[in-house]
Amino acid sequence: MKIKTLMHVPFEGPAAIADWAAEGGHSLDETHLFDGARLPEQGEFDLLVCMGGPMGAADDEQYPFLPPERALLAETVRLGKPVLGICLGAQLLSLALGGALSRNRMPEIGVFPVQLSEKAQELELFKGFPESFDVLHWHGDTFSIPAGATLAASSVACAHQAFVHGKNAVGLQFHIEATPASLERMIEHCCDELQEADFVQSAETLRAHAPALAAMNPLLFGLLDRLAATAKQG
Repeated sequence: MKIKTLMHVPFEGPAAIADWAAEGGHSLDETHLFDGARLPEQGEFDLLVCMGGPMGAADDEQYPFLPPERALLAETVRLGKPVLGICLGAQLLSLALGGALSRNRMPEIGVFPVQLSEKAQELELFKGFPESFDVLHWHGDTFSIPAGATLAASSVACAHQAFVHGKNAVGLQFHIEATPASLERMIEHCCDELQEADFVQSAETLRAHAPALAAMNPLLFGLLDRLAATAKQG
């Protein structure tokens, strides 16, 4: 299977998604939008993954690749191909499907629990997920749930943590793909955002949580397996 990851900054890459691809014998190519790379054509991928980044999902004037990227996401979903959006990627996916973007009521940066919705617990895509699990968050914005989509997860600080659209599109506000190395890169490049607040952890606390990130790998890998299965179903 051919996987394309859309990257908005060099320090937010596929991380553990690359490990899943390698284990499954899939090809994974990074599209460096931050460096002027062209968006992939539909025939170039079977699974599209839209990564995170510190910019806003509607900062079109500063980042002119965003409007065509949202159009690509919308077209990929329309064609029934699997799409995974993470953090900024989830916000872009929401906008692409007719949702809206807004500031969250508070920034959420750190390792905090999310709760799976009752509807999500019944979905095949989230099979094996516990009702509550700890994940890495790093965001100040939030998305609305697009029409026809299902709210999949929430947290104390953010009501909309995940959504599912149909059987092939998933948006995750949190970083289930994070590894200790990818977390360290985020701390290095975005440490100015670690201002003391109710749901903002210090760099030291974040680093203390780093070894526990591997516990998310089975959940991530299972989700990717099920998304990949939708590609095989055509």
